[in-house]
Amino acid sequence: MGDWLALLGFGARAGSLAIGVEAVRNDLQAGKLACVILADDASPRALEKVARLAAGKEIPVYRGVSADVLGQRLGRPPVMAAGVRDRKLADGIGRSAADGH
Repeated sequence: MGDWLALLGFGARAGSLAIGVEAVRNDLQAGKLACVILADDASPRALEKVARLAAGKEIPVYRGVSADVLGQRLGRPPVMAAGVRDRKLADGIGRSAADGH
């Protein structure tokens, strides 16, 4: 889990993320995201807005941390959703998540 969270932090510093449910939703609709991170404790409304749209666009969705932890990694208050715009970064997150890191 830590490895992909570190990658997510790099993405935030590089400006390669959409942070928050509305920003993620907007970027999903615009076709700008390579993957989505959803907090384990995301609200049902956030899940409906983001997870369904990502599934419809065949964008991978990763979970495994709370909104508090996600927000801390991104230097923000609790964050329910983040989207990764950079394809290589998203690939690295996907590999790390698949390895269980």
